[in-house]
Amino acid sequence: MHTGVLHQPRIAWDAATMLVTAANADAELFGWFEAALAAVLGPSGRAQLAVTRDRLLRAERADVRSVEAGMWRVRLEEALRTRPDTAEALRELTLAARVRLAHLN
Repeated sequence: MHTGVLHQPRIAWDAATMLVTAANADAELFGWFEAALAAVLGPSGRAQLAVTRDRLLRAERADVRSVEAGMWRVRLEEALRTRPDTAEALRELTLAARVRLAHLN
């Protein structure tokens, strides 16, 4: 458990960029991340992640990754404002996803 100050905007940005990476990853990593995100944000987070994955796979815009990361940053900042108790779980999920990605490469 983290004992320092949690900077919510940074947590939201780090989680948003990792979320976009995980949404664009192979099925195994995506499935793990999807379940973990749902545990933190609930079913609506899972549904929104599926939409993001679909947009990334279709890639109808050259800047789709940046657009999705920006949209998720806003969603996550709002979630952290209304439920600040999720900050630690979201930070831990981001770190765990980084570790899993590092082992894939």
